[in-house]
Amino acid sequence: MEFCKLEIEGVILVKPKIFSDERGYFMETYHEEKFSENFGEGESPIFVQDNHAGSARNVIRGLHFQVSKPQGKLVRCILGQILDVAVDIRPDSPTYGHHVSQILSEHNNYQLWIPAGFAHGYASLGVHNEVLYKCDGLYNPGDEGGIVWDCPELGIDWGVGNPVVSDKDKKLPGFLGL
Repeated sequence: MEFCKLEIEGVILVKPKIFSDERGYFMETYHEEKFSENFGEGESPIFVQDNHAGSARNVIRGLHFQVSKPQGKLVRCILGQILDVAVDIRPDSPTYGHHVSQILSEHNNYQLWIPAGFAHGYASLGVHNEVLYKCDGLYNPGDEGGIVWDCPELGIDWGVGNPVVSDKDKKLPGFLGL
């Protein structure tokens, strides 16, 4: 596995080593010791929940976070392709209000580690897209927060025309409303 630090402190792109032959392929998607070596002492996530979502083309999910018990997420796309987005909402961070995005797909097998303190969302770029993510905190519906997907202060280019967004996500506040 290769661990690549991105422009915002704490967000890490994980590139698995893939072993392929005429039978297919094999890869490790998580290895506790390798994560510990690359995250630092006591910083490697301990996962407590796995999620699986399927979305049609042009669906945008997010931007979501938990308010008092934030979750870190290790996200990967196992079918199709997504643009995965992380927005820094840590008030004391020098990159507060900045975002990073990364293409995750069934072809590149990349994973994105988004630590607690970030809003997260993604745009579905393939015809059908399936996303798996491991969380280091349990989901609590009473602790939900969010930022509207098309927030002008963030200026995220989602790469989709005619986005399909849930009514709930359309009603989220802008970044300045946090």
